Amino acid sequence: MRTKLVSLFAALFLVAACETTPDESASTSGAGTTTSSSSGSSSGVTGTAVTPEATEATTDSMMSEPVPGSAEDLTINVGDRVFFSFDKSVINAAAEKTLKRQAAWMRQYATVTITVEGHADERGTREYNLALGERRSMAVKNFLVALGVSSSRIATISYGKERPDALGHSEAAWSQNRRGVSTLN
Repeated sequence: MRTKLVSLFAALFLVAACETTPDESASTSGAGTTTSSSSGSSSGVTGTAVTPEATEATTDSMMSEPVPGSAEDLTINVGDRVFFSFDKSVINAAAEKTLKRQAAWMRQYATVTITVEGHADERGTREYNLALGERRSMAVKNFLVALGVSSSRIATISYGKERPDALGHSEAAWSQNRRGVSTLN
């Protein structure tokens, strides 16, 4: 009992020792910066005060459209991934729509090169899923090439089941992991 009491007081002493008292001469703004009073002292935080206009400008720039031809542009405006059925590497109707948009985007940005990643869900052996991922990445590449994209602009790689997008042991997670993802080089 005595050891517990001593430990409790020691912990309280450490917490109290870490506490700092605020500087009486400084005032803080709501934006996380400290401004000094007329005495010139500050509480150790330097910088300029953030105005509402600056906050709005920062928020506007964060919500602005992605740079055309960038990875973000591909992901947000075109779609960077297609999904496959269980144990299949066949391009379905939904994947066709996405890949047609990707091909048009790649024709518009003729200097862009991509790598198509093939992925599989966790079921099956490592070797089997690597082969399945390779078939999926090649199916995406072949579809894009058939739509007029030069094959020299498209590399492929298979990750099999090694890089899941969704964690879990359910059809909902597995369906998100059976995918082909186009990434900019």
